[in-house]
Amino acid sequence: VVHGKKSLLDKMPGDAWQKFASLRTLYAYYMMHPGKKLLFMGSEFGQGLEWRYSYGLEWQLLDVEPHMKMKEYVKDLNNLYKNEKAMHEIDNIYDGFDFIDPHNSEQSIVTLMRKGKKPEDFIIAVINFTPVVHYNYKIGVPYEGTYEEVFNTDDEKYWGSNQTMKNSELTSYPYEWHNQNHHIVVKVPPLGVTFIK
Repeated sequence: VVHGKKSLLDKMPGDAWQKFASLRTLYAYYMMHPGKKLLFMGSEFGQGLEWRYSYGLEWQLLDVEPHMKMKEYVKDLNNLYKNEKAMHEIDNIYDGFDFIDPHNSEQSIVTLMRKGKKPEDFIIAVINFTPVVHYNYKIGVPYEGTYEEVFNTDDEKYWGSNQTMKNSELTSYPYEWHNQNHHIVVKVPPLGVTFIK
């Protein structure tokens, strides 16, 4: 992000909405992976220019809606990481991470699971790398029960298109899917990530 490499936001393809949506997706994708997290200066609010020591950060961008909402998004994503044990408890061994479905190249959707020390501490992320909404999308889940969406990168409060499942109870079905004993049906946001618990 320095010396001619461009800012993360500027590396994203598409119009302004797609750039910000892709950046939110990138941040959620890397938060779901094991390891400690670090963002470079200005990335937390979607700075347009690469960082330059002689110029400083573009703080004036916080007066522009998508940048202000990106800052709120990063704050909320950090809180999710901090408050969900599955996101950080086991981040240095294989036991803390699992692919539920890494094979859906046709729709460019990846489904991941992070796990905490206790079996009931887990969180699933369904990541969509295209600008297409997917309704009635089946994902495998490890346990029978009711699931809920706990975070969605496409929420309108983050300058998204609001393809969320707020206040929806997702009841599991007792049929195997993605090598899991049960499955649920979700809505997958465009260029976005839904976190399921």
